[in-house]
Amino acid sequence: MTVNSSTAPFLPSERFSVAPMVDVTDSVFRRMARVMSQHCMLYTEMIAAEALVHEKYYLIDFKDEELPCCLQLGSADPKKLAVATKVGVEHGYSAINLNAGCPSDKVQSGNFGAILMKTPELIAQCYQAMAEAAGDVPVSVKTRIGVDELDSEEFTFKLMGTIYEAGCRHIIIHARKAWLNGLSPKENRTIPPLDYERVYKIKAAFPELKVTINGGITTMEQCQEQLTRVDGVMLGRAIIDNPYLLATVDQELFAAKAPVLTRKEVLGAMVELGAQLQSEGKALHFLCRHLLGLFNGCANSRLYRRYLSEHMTQKDVRPDILLKAHQAMVQGTLEV
Repeated sequence: MTVNSSTAPFLPSERFSVAPMVDVTDSVFRRMARVMSQHCMLYTEMIAAEALVHEKYYLIDFKDEELPCCLQLGSADPKKLAVATKVGVEHGYSAINLNAGCPSDKVQSGNFGAILMKTPELIAQCYQAMAEAAGDVPVSVKTRIGVDELDSEEFTFKLMGTIYEAGCRHIIIHARKAWLNGLSPKENRTIPPLDYERVYKIKAAFPELKVTINGGITTMEQCQEQLTRVDGVMLGRAIIDNPYLLATVDQELFAAKAPVLTRKEVLGAMVELGAQLQSEGKALHFLCRHLLGLFNGCANSRLYRRYLSEHMTQKDVRPDILLKAHQAMVQGTLEV
């Protein structure tokens, strides 16, 4: 089988990426994120290839302002993944990614996600089918260092080696193993211990492989440190907890010359985005829910979160709710 021989399997934007997260990284989230970072790679939620095979294309609609953006697909069927990949390419996505690391029950019931790690050869087949369908658009695999009892260093090298031999030149590695039974998806993000050293060993063993590291990274300083060892960093929950982290990404990791937006400037831009979303017929809470952590670390930030939480789902709410929530925080009271 002919595989993607693109000389650019790793785009410059993938130096920093925001992880695909179910019920989080939708189009509204990505438009919010792009206000703060022009250069990073954004991801869709994991989209079942089956849905695109059945032409549910509305699931992957996006605005041009969201680019660069990677479409993450989930399936264990190479043929369906090939069809879905072609759809993603035709829609204009910057890159395509195979989910081989999600431990949720829903994904397991479809025999894909983290369970794929138990059959590395199937991951290889899925990758090859996707790469052939993608043409010059980069295709990557997101996985973990192990699954259940298959968590030895020997297994990790076999897993990564099999994917590499299939032609893949960019692997995103969550530096924890996954437990398919006994741990919830949330617990799988925190309980299995991190093993960054194993990820570094993979990079050293496969010098031509672009490696993005994921898991437990929460600051720009940590990102910079990781980038001395690997090619890219991916943050997930840290962005939910503190979306303002994105405001410094371009300057800290991409050497951008534009000044860093202040939180207040970001807030003003979000009011404008909220008005745009409402003009498109979208409820404002779809934006506000992503902004609950915007002032995390600031004095009285809990008052901002509380005001926003209590008011964002009310009927006829307007974008200035964000300004009112900020006012409640500044005044240190909810009597606004």
